[in-house]
Amino acid sequence: MMKNHEKTYTTKANFMLHGGDYNPDQWLDRPDILADDIKLMQLAHTNTFSVGIFAWAALEPEEGVYNFEWLDEIFNNIHGMDGRVILATPSGARPAWMSQKYPEVLRVNGARVKQLHGGRHNHCFTSEVYREKTQKINRLLAERYGNHPALLMWHISNEYGGECHCEKCQHAFRSWLKEKYDNDLKALNDAWWGPFWSHTFTDWSQIESPSPIGENMVHGLNLDWRRFVTDQTISFFENEIVPIKELTPDIPITTNFMADTHELIPFQALDYSKFAKHLDVISWDAYPAWHNDWESTADLAMKVGFIDDLYRSLKQQPFLLMESTPSAVNWHTVNKAKRPGMHLLASMQMVAHGSDSVMYFQWRKSRGSSEKFHGAVVDHDNSSENRVFKEVALVGQTLEKLSDVVGTNRPADVAILYDWESNWALNDAQGFGLETKRYPQTLQQHYKTFWEKDIPVDVITKEQDFSSYKLLIVPMLYLVSEETIARLKTFVANGGRLVMTYISGLVNEHDLTYLGGWHKDLQEMFGMKPVETDTLYPSDKNYVSYRNQSYELKDYATVIELAAAKTEGQYEQDFYANTPAVTSHEYEKGKTYYIGGRLEDAFHREFYQELINELALQPVVSVKHEMGVSVQVRQAPEQDYIFIMNFTEEKQPIVIEDHLKDLVTSAELTGEFTLEKYEVRILEKARNHTR
Repeated sequence: MMKNHEKTYTTKANFMLHGGDYNPDQWLDRPDILADDIKLMQLAHTNTFSVGIFAWAALEPEEGVYNFEWLDEIFNNIHGMDGRVILATPSGARPAWMSQKYPEVLRVNGARVKQLHGGRHNHCFTSEVYREKTQKINRLLAERYGNHPALLMWHISNEYGGECHCEKCQHAFRSWLKEKYDNDLKALNDAWWGPFWSHTFTDWSQIESPSPIGENMVHGLNLDWRRFVTDQTISFFENEIVPIKELTPDIPITTNFMADTHELIPFQALDYSKFAKHLDVISWDAYPAWHNDWESTADLAMKVGFIDDLYRSLKQQPFLLMESTPSAVNWHTVNKAKRPGMHLLASMQMVAHGSDSVMYFQWRKSRGSSEKFHGAVVDHDNSSENRVFKEVALVGQTLEKLSDVVGTNRPADVAILYDWESNWALNDAQGFGLETKRYPQTLQQHYKTFWEKDIPVDVITKEQDFSSYKLLIVPMLYLVSEETIARLKTFVANGGRLVMTYISGLVNEHDLTYLGGWHKDLQEMFGMKPVETDTLYPSDKNYVSYRNQSYELKDYATVIELAAAKTEGQYEQDFYANTPAVTSHEYEKGKTYYIGGRLEDAFHREFYQELINELALQPVVSVKHEMGVSVQVRQAPEQDYIFIMNFTEEKQPIVIEDHLKDLVTSAELTGEFTLEKYEVRILEKARNHTR
């Protein structure tokens, strides 16, 4: 993991990318609109555009009949304004002629129903025809535009997701299983606990993917299917990029990751920790529901920061914001416009957490179909005078002053471990509270204290290096292999601090429970063992006494059997009253902590503040502020770039001890000043090399 402050340039651009998804193929019969686009792009202070994402029908209107002239013109026009192109491969939505002529490219759903042409990503990742067609069009694109001076990056397909259950995919799944289990059907049956409900397989051909009309209760099968879907999606991606890597080896490659948006948690359907290894640059599409009525602006901003830090940490380098909206979207339950100031603030938050871009979906609003009311830089009025366009231009002007921030990193001493596979298995587990497992939200709750206190955090995965961190937090790590347990044990033995919680360490990588209770190495590390998990109804109440304070507990409480561990907090009620709820244990050079119940934010603030003090964890710069203000820092070899952001609806007093320069206004700042509602200040400070 990176602890130095050297810059990491993920593209050849040494400036902040600003622009977005551009769909000129929707306007080919309106040359006046295309001419206006170039003028408006310059007025909006934009410089980079993702082109061709859904343009297959325009590029190949009939099989083998190609029309690239319009794209030539777009490339040249953008280059003429000194802009850059992120060229997309068009596989996210194929033309109707292909579905008609080659129906095998269409997906089959879990109920084994063949899907019709339509939508996006409605294609089979295993289909040889679709793999051949995508590779062919990608080769033509790479041959034609690979040396164009405007080409900055490849955008492979768009928002990969979904699954196919056709016979080709069944065959591929069985082949994947044979490789995983060394062609040993007994090993598969053992891993899936085959004798349960007489689900022992006697031939590989009997295995089917999970289905609502068939098998969906074998948890090992479900888990392996989800792993296969990730691997097969990556296989399709790798097939797409063969000609691109061959013809343009120096042009970086990305694809846009996603988030589940209502509560803003990482996208669940694919294991991005695996996918990230195949990308040069991580990019993601962020659509927070700002100004919603179920959480504060600050709480939502915290969740954005968590996902930013996860996607940044996947490769320990800056990422790209590939899509966002300048105002409203068209698919939230309520599509509320961003209030004045929020667009600049939200954009700068992405930069503060490691993005080297602010890009939009979309540049110009479509005239028809499902996205005609989705936010865009250019509205149906084609004007540069409306509020949204002016706010986009302000973001562009701001980004133009942040070129020195490009490539800078965010070293951290604290890490939280996020695991897609563990979440899949936990969600499948028929136990606990079906509505209250909330694994990603639980991790965000533990992240929150550090976000509030301006202490940088990496959100890492189980394959990444633990050794450079002082503190590692692993809430609700339900599925944990013996390999991961051994790595956690080494981390603690070498002096690390490890925090674990309820519903952790219960099953192995096959979703089989550990026999004999908690794993012996976990018992040794923590000096205790969980013996029972109590699941609470929403109306149930309990409390934990910790440091002479009483903190509310909800959803889960673990009954703990103490060995060598020290009791730090106790339950106050129920049959486990006055028994350990929070424990600590010194193990070799390190120390472990176990939190047995789901506790309120106030507890986490108290608990983690003690660790912050003990480990001398500090913000990079000292900024005094109230709750709801976030201070995030990106660090270069000689400079710190400090983003002070007000995620509240009130003015906020800020006090800084150093003399700092405002990167936007060039003003010198020190002492006390005020942040207006939704205001952000971006400051610069020479680094103290003694830190």
